[in-house]
Amino acid sequence: MHTATPVILFDGVCNLCNRTVLFIIKHDPKDRFRFAALQSPAGIQLVQQYSIPQTYGSVVLIENGRAYLRSTAALRIARRLNGIWPLFYIFLLVPVFLRDRLYNWVARNRYRWFGRAVQCMRPTARLQAKFLE
Repeated sequence: MHTATPVILFDGVCNLCNRTVLFIIKHDPKDRFRFAALQSPAGIQLVQQYSIPQTYGSVVLIENGRAYLRSTAALRIARRLNGIWPLFYIFLLVPVFLRDRLYNWVARNRYRWFGRAVQCMRPTARLQAKFLE
């Protein structure tokens, strides 16, 4: 599966991740991003295609034929949003091992802090076009 449109893979049973997807959609007025849960057929196919470890359970940005993980993915996404969010892209200057340390801490605790859904998020009919099948 190859797409010229940036694709965000996310943990479909993570409440924080689902809220983040809705936040991105709200702040993406140019409709740049498409989405797929890591657990979905499209997500599984992209994980395999980009050699992402099967056990990886966090955000992935696939853009220009390359997969970006963790804080790098989050900052590259923020750069494309409206409002103040592109300003966060400056944190790309912080060494990745420091950025990912904070990112991994939140990722490890996300279920405890925000809960876990029983099943993957199902987009409304209005949002369906933003999600890969």
